[in-house]
Amino acid sequence: MSYKKVETSDREELRELQVERLRDTVENAYENVEFYRDQLDEMGVTPEDIQSVEDVRKLPTTTKEDFRDEYPDGLFAVDSEDVTRLHASSGTTGKPKIVAYTDDDIKVWSEVVARSLAASGAEAGDTIQNAYGYGLFTGGLGLHYGIEELGATVIPIGGGQTQRQVELMIDLESDVFTCTPSYALYLAETAEEMGHDPVDLPISTIIFGAEPCTDPMREEIEERLGVNGIDIYGLSEIVGPGVSCECHEAQEGLHIWEDRFLPEVVDPHTGEPVEEGEEGELILTTLSKEALPVLRYRTGDLTTLNYEECECGRTMVRMDNVTGRADDLLIVRGVNLYPSEIEHVILDLDGVAPHYRIDLYREESLDVMELTVEMEEGTTQSRQSLEAEITERLENVLQFSPDELDLVEPGGIARSKVGKVQRVYDHRK
Repeated sequence: MSYKKVETSDREELRELQVERLRDTVENAYENVEFYRDQLDEMGVTPEDIQSVEDVRKLPTTTKEDFRDEYPDGLFAVDSEDVTRLHASSGTTGKPKIVAYTDDDIKVWSEVVARSLAASGAEAGDTIQNAYGYGLFTGGLGLHYGIEELGATVIPIGGGQTQRQVELMIDLESDVFTCTPSYALYLAETAEEMGHDPVDLPISTIIFGAEPCTDPMREEIEERLGVNGIDIYGLSEIVGPGVSCECHEAQEGLHIWEDRFLPEVVDPHTGEPVEEGEEGELILTTLSKEALPVLRYRTGDLTTLNYEECECGRTMVRMDNVTGRADDLLIVRGVNLYPSEIEHVILDLDGVAPHYRIDLYREESLDVMELTVEMEEGTTQSRQSLEAEITERLENVLQFSPDELDLVEPGGIARSKVGKVQRVYDHRK
C-alpha cells in the first residue's frame, strides 16, 4: 500500500508536477545562489526556459568538487536564520560537504523516509530499531524523523554497542532494524557469539543502505537472520536517506520519489543520456529543496532506470541496485575493473563468505593487486581447491587474476563495528 497518493499517480500528471517544481527550483537557484546564477548566465539559460522535464538537460551539472569548492555555505539559497539544521559528509577525502535544511525541507525529508519505510512493509505501531549513526551523518536523524512521521516507535540506539543491540532487540521485540549491510552481518555474528540463533531474533525486516549491497550479500543477510532485506538509497547532497527504496511486494528495483527528485542516467564519460534500461551514472535534481537546491548532481553511482509500472501499483521509476561507482574504477596493469565486478564473481561461489578486501600496491612501476577473501563458516572445501576456483572464475569472467590471493578463516577480515566498510585500500597514492 502506498503512503502518498502521488506514488501511484498517472505519469502525465506527475510530469506536470515535475515541470512546475523544476522551474521553481531553477528560479530559486538562479535568484539566491551565485554559483548557479553565474553558470546559468554563462550558458544563456533562464528559469523561463524550463518548459518540460527534458529541459533539465539545459542545466549545468553539479559535482562533489563544487560542494567542496563552495565550502561551507556557498550553495545555500537561504540566510542562516532560515536554516533549521546542518548536516555534513564524512570529509575523509577533503573538506566535508555541508548541507542545509529549512523547516519545510525537514518535513519533506521526513515524508520521503516515511514513504520508504512504508514501501518496505513497515507500519504505524511497529517498533523500529535505528542503528544508523546519529550526528552530522544524515542516516541516523533522517531515519529517525521518518519513523516518527510513519507513526512507528523508534529505538534511537545509533551505531555500535552490538551486544546491547541484540539484547534490546530481544527485550523490546523490535520489528524492523535499520543499518548498513555489513553491520547486519556483524550483528548476526555477535548474536551467535552471545548464544542466540540469529534467525530467532524478533526482527522480520532489515532496511539497509549507506553502502553497496550485492545480491550474494543480500542473500546472506536474509538467510542468516531470517529477514526480508530492503535496500534504501540516498545521499547527503540531495537530502539523505529516502531518495528511493525497494518495495517489499516486488523487490525489483528502488522506487525513486520522482515528485521530489528528478532522475537521469547518463554515460559517465560523455554526459549524454543513455537509452532506457542501459546502465550509466545517476544524476539527480532536487525538486523541492529550499535551503539547498541542487541542479543535476552527478552522484557517481552506476545504475539503470525502469519506467514500467511495478506490481505493487507504484508508477514511479525504479532504479536498479547500485552496481558500482563511476569514480571507483580501478586500473591495474591497464585492465579496467570495478570492485563490484570482483565482488560479484567471488561471492557467487560456495565456500566463500561475503567479506573481502582489495589492496593495491606499486612495485617497481608495476601495479600489484592483493585480494583477501574470507572462507565461509563450515565449508568442506579445501583452501587449495577454493583458491583455484576463485582464480579460475576471475580469469574466465573478468580476464584478470590478482597477483596474490589470500584465503583467511571466518572472521579473519577486520570488521567495522559501525558505519561503512572500506573494501579497497589503494596504497599507490
